[in-house]
Amino acid sequence: MLEYKNYIGRIDFDNEAEIFHGEVINTKDVITFQGSSVAQLKKAFKESIDDYLEFCAERGESPDRPFSGKFNIRLDPDIHRDAYIAATQAGLSLNTWVTNAIIHESRSGLN
Repeated sequence: MLEYKNYIGRIDFDNEAEIFHGEVINTKDVITFQGSSVAQLKKAFKESIDDYLEFCAERGESPDRPFSGKFNIRLDPDIHRDAYIAATQAGLSLNTWVTNAIIHESRSGLN
């Protein structure tokens, strides 16, 4: 993964073409980049993001932000109830309880 100006790039390697290629994964807009070496890939990643931001500015549009901090999920009603009860027993809002659970799980997955 690469990160620049809060945009995150995922990288793959095409063995046949012998080239690295990637895309920014935390925006709805399509931003891609490629390079035949790590240095070229990193440079192309930054240039692609800078080009994207410049393009948006030229058009007078706001660039797609890397996540707004809001998302909706659909749960089985029993799971929703159980989460609400657990949050209430912990003295937390459901939002805070879910946020804490996601933080815990995402950090444990990094180890």
